[in-house]
Amino acid sequence: MKNSIERIELTPLFVPFKGYVQKAMAESEGGLGMAIGAEEAWLGGDFVICKLFSKDGSIGLGESFVWLPETGVSPAQIIDAIQISLSKYVLGENPFNIEKINFRMDANLARNETAKGLLDMACYDLMGQITDLPVCELIGGRNIDEIPLAALIPLGEPMLMKGLVRSYFKRGFRTFRLKLGKSIESDVKTVKAIRTIFGNKINLRVDYNQSYTPSKAVNAIKAIEPFQIDFAEQPVRADDYIGMAYVQKRINTPLMSHEGFFSLKDFITLVELGAVRVVGLNSDRPGGITKAIEAIHYAKMRGLDVVLHNQPLGIASAMQIHLHAAFHHSINHPSELFGQEMLEDDLLQISLDYSNGKVKVPDGSGWGIKLDQNALQRFATDETIILED
Repeated sequence: MKNSIERIELTPLFVPFKGYVQKAMAESEGGLGMAIGAEEAWLGGDFVICKLFSKDGSIGLGESFVWLPETGVSPAQIIDAIQISLSKYVLGENPFNIEKINFRMDANLARNETAKGLLDMACYDLMGQITDLPVCELIGGRNIDEIPLAALIPLGEPMLMKGLVRSYFKRGFRTFRLKLGKSIESDVKTVKAIRTIFGNKINLRVDYNQSYTPSKAVNAIKAIEPFQIDFAEQPVRADDYIGMAYVQKRINTPLMSHEGFFSLKDFITLVELGAVRVVGLNSDRPGGITKAIEAIHYAKMRGLDVVLHNQPLGIASAMQIHLHAAFHHSINHPSELFGQEMLEDDLLQISLDYSNGKVKVPDGSGWGIKLDQNALQRFATDETIILED
């Protein structure tokens, strides 16, 4: 069949953070700009770029973004899983048989949603290239032309965080994710200062990066609830689902899991425990477009909010933009796409159109973007792995 996938190319790479981002992180609490307890300096992003080639000459692109303290898998492990196992269920297959592909991947490889999602994501771009349609048109329609965005504010002294909010506010952002967790006293000081200056002109969400015990998390979130918080992200340890439920049942602010959510089963378990009231999705969690759509449908049936968030390169950013455009009516909060602010390069020939706190939905087939092959080679950390049918 002319649409069948005959070749997979997988390239591991490392893209450094911009100089000012590395400097800000180094000077922040814990050296990471967040309260997470990782000991290694975070200097940039590790990625795997996937190309799927169909027999008609079309190419679909996918991107995975990994960080060991969260994902637990490296680019080499993602490539290994695809090379040894997952490629068997993609090579020779029609990308439009996406349900079949996902079923076989799930049946033959436990966990590693990051690797599965990478292939799933590239299949959707390939479908768009074959049909000459944007992915959003294939999954729900282009229901919005510009996506509202949220800005990420790293953990630091209240004066620094306040200044960063002011800077992004001038650039058109009206929603901000504040990294908290240094102490309850510091959390309150920071949030109060920002809300006092900007009043109701902005929306605030907070991210604790697992910094508190359940009992302290209850006190911390209650302390900032008077300042109108949209939702609070991962206040307790990633694997403490019972602790998340303990907190959610004692506060009014909706909780969102990030470090503790990688698969659909993770999310459903958190929901059934009463541990979350917001689902946070990106290209890697729960892995690709197919499972993200399932999560959105499940969330809406349960009356939960949905938000898209990550700091990826251009390919995964485009994926999240198309997902937001297609499911605009089911997504309750501005998306967070901050890779263009943090990373040295987006790997695109022409960057996505960001302006005034928004990003335009790209036109064109698939994701509507083109990979910069020179940039791919410049940031590659090893040879491209080629798998053929």
